[in-house]
Amino acid sequence: MTQNREQNKANGTANPEQEWFGERNVSATEKTKLVQGVFDSVADKYDLMNDVMSGGVHRLWKDRLIRMIRPRPHLRYLDVAGGTGDISFRIRKKVGDDARITLCDLDEQMLRVGRDRSIDQGMMGQFEWITGNAESLPLPDNSVDVYTIAFGLRNVTRIDTALREAARVLAPGGRFFCLEFSHVTDPGLAKIYDEYSYRVIPKMGEMIAKDRDSYQYLVESIRKMPKQQELVDRMLKAGFLRAKYTNLSYGLVAIHEGLVL
Repeated sequence: MTQNREQNKANGTANPEQEWFGERNVSATEKTKLVQGVFDSVADKYDLMNDVMSGGVHRLWKDRLIRMIRPRPHLRYLDVAGGTGDISFRIRKKVGDDARITLCDLDEQMLRVGRDRSIDQGMMGQFEWITGNAESLPLPDNSVDVYTIAFGLRNVTRIDTALREAARVLAPGGRFFCLEFSHVTDPGLAKIYDEYSYRVIPKMGEMIAKDRDSYQYLVESIRKMPKQQELVDRMLKAGFLRAKYTNLSYGLVAIHEGLVL
């Protein structure tokens, strides 16, 4: 199966990652269910674990994303895989009440956490919450102006399908932004990062979230994420223009962006 996947990739076949759940070879249907199971399990500790694993740096990455988006009032925002609300809350604080912000997540437990957080932050009733798959969004064509997905694309079963869906729901002039773990550009740092990821993060998951296996998957899923330029190429094939990426923290994460006309 590994040989088939590499051959598919070489031939430009869409969605080469659909057969992989971390390092496990699975069917596409099974992968979607397994990913949902991961986030069912980690939802209550998701934000805490993000702080612990990154030393809080994930907040700086998200702030950088918002600066690149430059949120404006009177636009329609869609935050995919946005369950706990980190990106949507930041957009709301920038634009106030003069925007429509929809959070879409595959996992209802993640959305529950996000709704609870919105109440805690005094934002109850300011968002639309929908359960949906990035590969088949329950939204009409040309219905949003800004599409965001933060630390979610690598968990999507069919990335090319999700990119085409993003292009479909974006109105002319609409912008796509993806913040995601990527591939470290410095070889020395990459070696240190690998050691930290495989040896430390699963142990943190076991200690804090009581779930080592889910965090082992999350580490492995990062390695399956397309490299920066490969994702740009796939965005172009999906219909985006001016696709490009910006590395943060030496490529530990990257922000990809594109335009629909």
